[in-house]
Amino acid sequence: AQAMITLIEDWRKVLRKAWSVRLSLLAAALGAIEVALPFFSDAFQARIFGALSAVVALIAAIARLVAQKEMHE
Repeated sequence: AQAMITLIEDWRKVLRKAWSVRLSLLAAALGAIEVALPFFSDAFQARIFGALSAVVALIAAIARLVAQKEMHE
């Protein structure tokens, strides 16, 4: 069994250009806001950010399957 994670060959390019990565990071940020917001204000409902996070995560999964011109240059 291999203990270390093996990165894909062009991981730097994927990290910089793939929409799935960008959207996944956005979903993570929205999830973090959902958790942190109740500590700072009652102005927004935490559920809004949870719903946005779920929608962005779904779009990220779809983006992973879509061919992106920038990735093939």
